[in-house]
Amino acid sequence: MSSPLASGLSGNLAYAQAVDRRFATHWQTIEVKLAEVYGKDPRWSGFIRKLKTSVLEAAQARPESLRALDAERETQPDWLSAPGQTTYSFYVDRFAGDLVGVRGHLDYLTDLGVRWLHPLPLLEPRRGDSDGGFAVKDYRQVDPRLGDMADLAGLADDLRSRGMGLILDVVCNHTAREHAWAQGARAGDPAYRDYYIVLTPEEAAVRDRELIDVFPDTAPGSFTPCHEMGGHVWTTFYPFQWDLNYANPAVFAEMLEVLVFLAAQGVQGFRLDSAPFLWKQAGTTCRNLPQAYALVEAWRAALSIIAPGVVLVAEAIESLEHVLPFFGGDVGGCDLAYNNGVMTALWGALADADAGIFHRCLSASVGKPERAAWLNYVRCHDDVIWNALASYAPREDLARWSLFYGGQGDSFSQGRAFQTAAGGVPSTNGMAASLAGITPGDNGQVEGPARLALLYGIIHALDGWPLIYMGDEIGLADDTAYAEDPLRAGDGRWLHRPAMDWAAAARRGDPETLEGALFARFRWLAAQARTLAGYGVSGAARPLDLGPPAVLAFERTDGAKLFLCLGNLSGAPVTVDLPAAFASGAIDVLGGMPPAAGPVTLPAHGVLWLVAL
Repeated sequence: MSSPLASGLSGNLAYAQAVDRRFATHWQTIEVKLAEVYGKDPRWSGFIRKLKTSVLEAAQARPESLRALDAERETQPDWLSAPGQTTYSFYVDRFAGDLVGVRGHLDYLTDLGVRWLHPLPLLEPRRGDSDGGFAVKDYRQVDPRLGDMADLAGLADDLRSRGMGLILDVVCNHTAREHAWAQGARAGDPAYRDYYIVLTPEEAAVRDRELIDVFPDTAPGSFTPCHEMGGHVWTTFYPFQWDLNYANPAVFAEMLEVLVFLAAQGVQGFRLDSAPFLWKQAGTTCRNLPQAYALVEAWRAALSIIAPGVVLVAEAIESLEHVLPFFGGDVGGCDLAYNNGVMTALWGALADADAGIFHRCLSASVGKPERAAWLNYVRCHDDVIWNALASYAPREDLARWSLFYGGQGDSFSQGRAFQTAAGGVPSTNGMAASLAGITPGDNGQVEGPARLALLYGIIHALDGWPLIYMGDEIGLADDTAYAEDPLRAGDGRWLHRPAMDWAAAARRGDPETLEGALFARFRWLAAQARTLAGYGVSGAARPLDLGPPAVLAFERTDGAKLFLCLGNLSGAPVTVDLPAAFASGAIDVLGGMPPAAGPVTLPAHGVLWLVAL
């Protein structure tokens, strides 16, 4: 399908032809996916005609400084799966105060081996409690405490000059009740009224019984009465976060414009927050519905015309069978998704010194399209949700892990229990260092740092992008003082959202300190992960059972060389026989020396990367 508008692009003829080609490749996906959602809506014809025009105009307006990166990534379709794309996630204010401060710490991040910066919400939030920035007042302004849009564009430019990229959080399921759209709706504007969902008290009561509370302790229920709206507004998360009505096609178009605007500032990726909740349908839990997947695929296809170098990341903290559809098919869908099942399974496996749950979840994660990648992580700003493993482990296992990481019984963890929906088990809060049993300030400790290094050694060996949560590289501990702050005290997740300890980070050059030893290990993992392509390693990680329950093992076999990762989940050495493919010897990627012939002995909480000769 050709595009007369694209053919009329002024300026660079080659760029006009590139847009024509992209349009011919991706427009049909947009039409097909959106027809699944809106095809029977009487507004369909006018909506899709207007959307076609806006997509082409956005492609025409793409800043010239960003077009080269788009073209480069189009010519290298496998760039997404290149190893060593270490990502660093943080709250701007907790890390460096503001965006100017972040720019001042880029040398630190470069030294760590970071290739992607993933700041958590930084767009302008409502005043007061904003759920950590996830209640957005204005998608086109930066939180004034952090800087302005010029600062954001400057950071994006700095990163691009270093061969790095910027991924932003876009809260696409809801806005703050103070957003201009919500203000218009509250003022009675019928167009904006249709941007949100309002039910009668009776209807809301029926729907509430179908839904699963996200915050049953701090924000029970999914509806909030609002006299200005004449009923109960849909509020899945907190009462000040109003869910958008994606049954209105104008909402889809508005959010696409937000993505395009931010991409024009040099942003190279978007984390689609709460993507599973986008579509509402009576008689369901309103999670992971086919229409939500279709909307995400349509956004991806539109960006493939406008800004093909930009990636989409699905934030779907659900069972793997519900996460995989966000990748779409071989053409469209999210480029990355949080590998939540594997992350949670890692912690469960570590608690039991038994790799079984990890191996089951890793097997399930193999089903993504080849073009896509997992975002592999150990911790993030949210709680560890044990209920997400309900399809892969019995409830008694979930409950045991919940108690263990809540610090109960004979546990090394210093974490704390968090809330859960009725019938579930409590989630867990805490920094990775605290969950791993690291004691702050103790330079002589062994087990806690070894556990943390083991977990990060595993995620760096998996196919996909490894993500470091701010402070893990120096063993940053929980922020127990959060309870003294009235704006944070009501949400236990602030336990694992501490301020960066730059005094501790200054000790990273001293290998005799906890911070120095951990930082050096993290930097080494990032560097060695980048070498895997040179060894010919590629393909999805697939679990192996090598006998001892404490040995976590997986191989990657699609490349020129066979790759094997071994991790000892126990606090004692374990000896294991290697697969026959390694009988002729192997390269120890992390150690630099080939292991002796025959069985290999893994030290307590040791990790080994082997490439077969």
